[in-house]
Amino acid sequence: MQLIIDLVVIFLGYVIGSIPFGLLIVKLKTGKDIREVESGRTGGTNAMRAAGFWAGFGTAMLDILKGAVAVWIAQAITDTSWAHMLSAITPILGHNYSIFLPERDENGKFIRLRGGAGGAPAVGGAMGLWPASVLIILPLGMLTFFTIGIASVTTIAVALFAIIVFAVQASQGNLPWDYVWYGVGAELLLIWALRPNLKKLFAGEERVVKYSLHGWLRAKREQRTKNSK
Repeated sequence: MQLIIDLVVIFLGYVIGSIPFGLLIVKLKTGKDIREVESGRTGGTNAMRAAGFWAGFGTAMLDILKGAVAVWIAQAITDTSWAHMLSAITPILGHNYSIFLPERDENGKFIRLRGGAGGAPAVGGAMGLWPASVLIILPLGMLTFFTIGIASVTTIAVALFAIIVFAVQASQGNLPWDYVWYGVGAELLLIWALRPNLKKLFAGEERVVKYSLHGWLRAKREQRTKNSK
């Protein structure tokens, strides 16, 4: 019976993670379908491209919250640590492959499930497992984003920060080692989702966000080059 309960809460995490806040926010603000904008993803970065900074910020915060809520529900229902860990991973899976966003071809045949890249719910999952982690992971993630300015690098870095934070806490006996595997699982899901971006990154073609230090410096260089011609 306990195993069934654990499996139910883990699946519930997937359903919660599937809620496409980016799609809803952009639709309400602009009437656009975020899936038809730039990368087509439903996360905060693409919401920012589609509807501005605050739409992206609101999307990111809600995506973080859904990752945390899934874990908090699991913790309220079961004491099984591995179920808590998987309840933090399944919202990332739901975010990236939302059950609410099936894509079909012109004949109505199912092709795939749409979604985001998983960075924000990865932060939320870590926050759910250990609330204090957000005070470390989120500032480091924001620092990475607003300096390097590459969303894919920031997303992958978030899971790496989670692995380090949970490994330190587990080594001190403060948290279960299962939580370290959360970071590993999250990292694998993020890397898999970002395969196209990583190809662009290695080719030097990945998009740099204009709100970042990197983006600002790049714009300044381009302006100087333009003025010198």
